[in-house]
Amino acid sequence: MEHKKTYNAKELKTPYGDVIIEGPVSPETLADLEFHSDLVAFRPPEKQHKALVGIAQLPEGRIIIARHNHMVVGYATFLYPDPLERWSEAKMENLIELGAIEVIPQFRGCSVGKNLLIVSMMDDAMEDYITITTEYYWHWDLKGTGLNVWEYRKIMEKMMTAGGLEWYATDDPEICSHPANCLMVKIGKRVDDESIQRFDRLRFMNRYMY
Repeated sequence: MEHKKTYNAKELKTPYGDVIIEGPVSPETLADLEFHSDLVAFRPPEKQHKALVGIAQLPEGRIIIARHNHMVVGYATFLYPDPLERWSEAKMENLIELGAIEVIPQFRGCSVGKNLLIVSMMDDAMEDYITITTEYYWHWDLKGTGLNVWEYRKIMEKMMTAGGLEWYATDDPEICSHPANCLMVKIGKRVDDESIQRFDRLRFMNRYMY
């Protein structure tokens, strides 16, 4: 399938200055921007910056960024699921994953995460995809925010809902390992019934196992 990417942007006013939410950004644009030193959720900032440039080079890869002047202060990534995850087993060309979303502490509470998802879904091409995100509590910054698991989960769910993602049931062992973990999904308007059925089989792979 052809992976179309149409650039969209939105200006967000915050107490710390205007932030531009934009994307999908090209690998060249991304490589040219500074990457904030507080973007440390997944790996050291310089390595994460390089990883995002790599994702932007993939045919299906999409990087949406929050930019304060010349500095990236937040981002969301979309790409095919990790080959080690069950979601890649069906090798569906129209199934992509919101792999990571991160905003620096200074801009949290300013609706940056929510707007990263809104801008992501402004691209009409997203209606051709089933978009998923797997939320695991061990990835959440509970210490930095001072929130408990359920308070953080509520914030994450509200943010994902802004992008049109909804809670879906699954028997995936990692998601089922803690009640706060969840699968959230957005099925695009142009996704065919066969793809939806294939996805349902991925969600419940153990239903006939006793």
